Amino acid sequence: MFLEQGIKPENSFGKYILGSVVIIIASFVGQIPFTVALVYKSFTDKTAIPSDNDSAMKVFEPNLTLFLLMISFAFALAGAFYVVRHLHNQSILSITTSRRTIDIKRILFSFFLWAGFSIASFLFVYLQSPEQFVLNFKPVPFLILVVIGTLLIPIQTSTEEYIFRGYLMQGFAGLARNRWFPLVMTSLIFGSMHWFNPEVTKMGNIIMFYYIGTGLFLGMITLMDEGMELALGFHAANNLIGALLVTSDWSVFQTHSVFIDLSEPSAGFDVIFPIVIIYPILLFIFSKKYNWKNWKEKLTGDITLTEIIKY
Repeated sequence: MFLEQGIKPENSFGKYILGSVVIIIASFVGQIPFTVALVYKSFTDKTAIPSDNDSAMKVFEPNLTLFLLMISFAFALAGAFYVVRHLHNQSILSITTSRRTIDIKRILFSFFLWAGFSIASFLFVYLQSPEQFVLNFKPVPFLILVVIGTLLIPIQTSTEEYIFRGYLMQGFAGLARNRWFPLVMTSLIFGSMHWFNPEVTKMGNIIMFYYIGTGLFLGMITLMDEGMELALGFHAANNLIGALLVTSDWSVFQTHSVFIDLSEPSAGFDVIFPIVIIYPILLFIFSKKYNWKNWKEKLTGDITLTEIIKY
């Protein structure tokens, strides 16, 4: 069982707090190249160092900015793997899935399912209001974006999944010895990590329902499937397709996407729609394909260890 793989007598919750600090430090180390580049750029151009995140995101060419941003996630992922292996004495497989090996087919199914839906949804919106978008396709910058995005965005999304749906979910499970507490806590923390995104400033706090709801969805498919392969695929598709397909001057990622969204951001039913309509449909599709049962027990039940699992 997935959550039980992290529950051991020596895995006290204090270790998870310490491990989280190590991961945060690793992430800060990964931000050094971006900071150094900003300082160097300001020095050579004789301009002031940007004092806010929005200004910093616009200093460099978008592909370079994306590359520098993604480096910190690579460091954070390395930090997470180090903590799992050397602080908790677990295998990386044990925080990924309960299966004997990582199921690549599950990752790909989830990826292409959500990628297809995302593209179809954009085309529907575009055909309804083409005046809200402007074609931004530039072959060379776009191809560079494809390379950078394909290589590094899955690292960013996998980092978040390994930390929230893997490491912290098992940590909270060990603390509470049930399933609902790690599901709720990781969803709340995951949502709060997006608090400083420019989307929140533009659309208001209601957008947090989307971020927390997405965290809840990713946690549910992880618990129901006894592994986070589906979450890995979904998250990678969500961010990669978004970066390649459409951007705006107020989104967290400024990229050489195919289109630019000119519409004024607003938070209405479109924020709630994925949570109350789309995610339940995806849960239904996944449940039928992978024969999920015992929903109440897997999402809210207590955890009882029947054997000690060693890794």
